[in-house]
Amino acid sequence: MGQGEVAVTASASADGRFSKHQPTWSYDPQCPVRDVLDRIGDKWSTLILVTLANGPYRFSAVQRAIPDISKRMLTQTFRDLERDGLIARTVFPTKPPSVEYRLTPLGETILEPLNVLVRWADRSHAAIKKARLAYDGTA
Repeated sequence: MGQGEVAVTASASADGRFSKHQPTWSYDPQCPVRDVLDRIGDKWSTLILVTLANGPYRFSAVQRAIPDISKRMLTQTFRDLERDGLIARTVFPTKPPSVEYRLTPLGETILEPLNVLVRWADRSHAAIKKARLAYDGTA
């Protein structure tokens, strides 16, 4: 962080509202919110988790479901999600070996908040596009 920058953390109350942002004067690399949102906040992780919500899939089936993801990015995101305990990888002893990915019990717990976020994004998309056009001066 540069001079004069302030790290911000937030906490949510039981009713889902956020308390006032509490500035801290130093960056906390152990901040649990930042740590988790770094993974969940990238578009590929979210799309993969939503895809796996429908059941286990093989690599190629996930790639067909998300056609604009590269094989390299899909592989890396699978590794990251597996490392975080959100998905499990099962290798079947076939020739050639086949691999299947599925949500873990921990991964299933993210589906409810992701569903709320996806519904919000769907409802808000037109308003966001309109705001972008107005901001860009093309409205």
